[in-house]
Amino acid sequence: MIEPLRKLAVIGQGYVGLNLAMVAVDLGYGVVGVELDPHRVERLRRGESYVDDISDERLRAALGSGRFTATGDYADAAGFTVAVITVPTPLRDRSPDLSFVTDAARDLAPYVTRDSLVVLESTTYPGTTEDLLRPILEKYSGLTAGADFALGYSPERVDPGNTTWTLTATPKLVAGIDDASLAAVRDFYSKLVADVVPMSSARAAELTKLLENTFRHVNIALVNEFAMFARELGVDAWEVVHAASTKPFGYMPFYPGPGVGGHCLPIDPTYLSWHAQQATGRRFRLVELANDINEHMPDHVVQRVMNGLNRRGRPVRGATILLLGLAYKKNSSDVRESPATRVARSLVCLGARVGAVDAHVPADHLAQEAPRLGLDATVARAADAVVVLTDHDDIDYELVQREAAWILDCRNRLSGANVEIL
Repeated sequence: MIEPLRKLAVIGQGYVGLNLAMVAVDLGYGVVGVELDPHRVERLRRGESYVDDISDERLRAALGSGRFTATGDYADAAGFTVAVITVPTPLRDRSPDLSFVTDAARDLAPYVTRDSLVVLESTTYPGTTEDLLRPILEKYSGLTAGADFALGYSPERVDPGNTTWTLTATPKLVAGIDDASLAAVRDFYSKLVADVVPMSSARAAELTKLLENTFRHVNIALVNEFAMFARELGVDAWEVVHAASTKPFGYMPFYPGPGVGGHCLPIDPTYLSWHAQQATGRRFRLVELANDINEHMPDHVVQRVMNGLNRRGRPVRGATILLLGLAYKKNSSDVRESPATRVARSLVCLGARVGAVDAHVPADHLAQEAPRLGLDATVARAADAVVVLTDHDDIDYELVQREAAWILDCRNRLSGANVEIL
């Protein structure tokens, strides 16, 4: 058991930071969760979790233990032994926006002390830890990274909703700016996770994270485009993917869908492509092509809806369309970069009346174009088209199959005469 007085500051209390905070509390750390969104801070203090993988009960237990504090004030992090930065790294005009990282570094730096450890977990391009984070920490702390405090990088690998590969069960990549920093990062995470994988440099670890998600992005783009061609050839793309999956080597299954969402897939490959061009002057053409395919999948879905309605003698203007699922991922409440939002907006722009069924997404995160509806036989029968965008397990698919006139299933959840798959 780690001594309770050891203090951990986790900067950012999103799906990565709050998860890390709860694991550390369970291990005996005193954790200060720094979150600049005052509404989130208030919810955390009330014991209300906004992260799917963290229950209210677990959060309240952490608060009750006296080892977890949520705050918007960096001064509350003073005296930390370890600080982990888990802030967002979005895109702005298709270029990396590291303002959250730079702000966190500047505000945290005055509380960095000798022999403390600072770790960046946010996804970013190679060189961020050493060339961006380090100078800011040194400038505002008056200390030297490596000589006075340890500095490292460990990319987050949190998969929301995955109950098998949790934070503690997933191997953790760790890197430092020097040998002593690597040892400190490795020691910290070895207490939290089952398997720690040391790397030669922060740059290598930063690039590894980008490769992991670019691999998925490119393969999803491949199977999305494959599904379009398979349909034109009169072949079920899902049957082909399942059949290929029987090969025990040299193949990994990916499945078509209405597009990609969340923080990782729409953003991380662009970080890689942007950095490659900045550093080498050459374009990462495969990534750019994958971006183009995946970004236009919502448009393809809308076109399929229009075609399906036309075949039934119904124009999209004035049609009633029911969307099943608005989150980017099954059984999740996360709507960041969700392709369903773009589908909803496009259909509304075409004059359709759009409603959505998604009990997971909070009301204030629902697309304004698609108000939430309760699913019953009347709602399903009233729809000229039902579109399965996110196949949450709590949706009554038997009812939809039985009552809906026509269904476009983007997740291969249904089958029947009234169903078309993507």
